[in-house]
Amino acid sequence: MSKPAKTIYVCSECGAQSPKWAGQCGDCGAWNTLQEGLAASAAKPDSRYAGYAGNDAARIRNLSEVAAAQTERMPTGLDELDRVLGGGLVTGSVVLIGGDPGIGKSTLLVQALALLSAQMPALYVSGEESAEQISLRAQRLGLPTDKLQLLTETCVERIISLVQRHKPRVLVLDSIQTFYTEEMQSAPGSVAQVRESAARLVRFAKQTGTSLFLVGHVTKEGALAGPRVLEHMVDTVLYFEGESGSQFRLIRAIKN
Repeated sequence: MSKPAKTIYVCSECGAQSPKWAGQCGDCGAWNTLQEGLAASAAKPDSRYAGYAGNDAARIRNLSEVAAAQTERMPTGLDELDRVLGGGLVTGSVVLIGGDPGIGKSTLLVQALALLSAQMPALYVSGEESAEQISLRAQRLGLPTDKLQLLTETCVERIISLVQRHKPRVLVLDSIQTFYTEEMQSAPGSVAQVRESAARLVRFAKQTGTSLFLVGHVTKEGALAGPRVLEHMVDTVLYFEGESGSQFRLIRAIKN
């Protein structure tokens, strides 16, 4: 007989795990942040991600042996977005963009990806909106969509399998709270799912050199939804902000 699933408690602020509930997180000190979940089932390590930081076999080297090549950046076609990114996208980089629901994160990234798709393979993966909704938005903006690829899926394993076949150079996942990995038994949007799904996608981006955008919502406290460790897993953190009724939006680079 299979063993029953083990219950754990995960802090929504820092992602720390505890075998029993407590009013205060023992790691970060936050109050009433421990949420019940199920422990991940034991899984074999995925050999596809071995040594994801590079294609070379892992070995210790002197820093003087490493060639300091100039980083090439891919312009998105949106000048202000490129300026915040430092000139454009870096191969294998992971960008997390957060903002209030409805602020325009999806619109901004559809615009950027439509322009990028004219130069290179680009894929937009939506976990929230239907393909019809995204198509209507692109038509309303008058965007070129002949080469822009679209996928509506929420399972990380299926997404990675499809991406491996189509090999896009730029990938958008909107939004991280809707995706899940089959290795975790908790519901999509939970701390454990957000953290593990993001970790798998980051490993894939680093291994394959795919530039990756992750979309995240901002909570009413003004922080990115999900554990704060998510901000430490990515290369760049952008906040998309704007006043209600204003025609302008502002992008802040919190980390780059």
